[in-house]
Amino acid sequence: MREQFRDVSPEAPELQPIITGLFGEYEARYGDYFSRDAEVELTEWYLAPQGLFIVLERDGEIIATGAYKPFDEHTAEIKRIWTHSSLRKQGIAQRMMRELESRAQIAGYSHVYLTTGFRQPEAVKLYLSLGYQPQFDIQRNPEEYSVAPFDGRLRFTKTLARLSKTA
Repeated sequence: MREQFRDVSPEAPELQPIITGLFGEYEARYGDYFSRDAEVELTEWYLAPQGLFIVLERDGEIIATGAYKPFDEHTAEIKRIWTHSSLRKQGIAQRMMRELESRAQIAGYSHVYLTTGFRQPEAVKLYLSLGYQPQFDIQRNPEEYSVAPFDGRLRFTKTLARLSKTA
């Protein structure tokens, strides 16, 4: 079994069924609460050196995706975390997150930011386990974040460890 991370264009044909499936999962969980049309995606956001879109392949098959784009001068916003449904709960998303953090740090970012939806407790658990700081009250019923004045997104931030300089 051979696994490798590979940089891809966000417009790569092999990604389109995965992205469509990801938005299908959102629709199944949220109805049209987070419609694909509501999120403006500029593919150039994900191009180096400011951004990145990567896949994790196992024996040539894409099993996970992840990306980041600039949020501000010092902060990368992590997006498009996806793991093949038959391979979830095996640490693959955690590996993807660590790879994205490492690559963002190499690109010069010192912080990362991300959001997840209020009906994705497994994502909340993952981000908390990786040291992300919730920007919301984790004791509150997550469904409350779907009503005004909230927008349904649960926000997280993390400061990346400084890269060590070796002589």
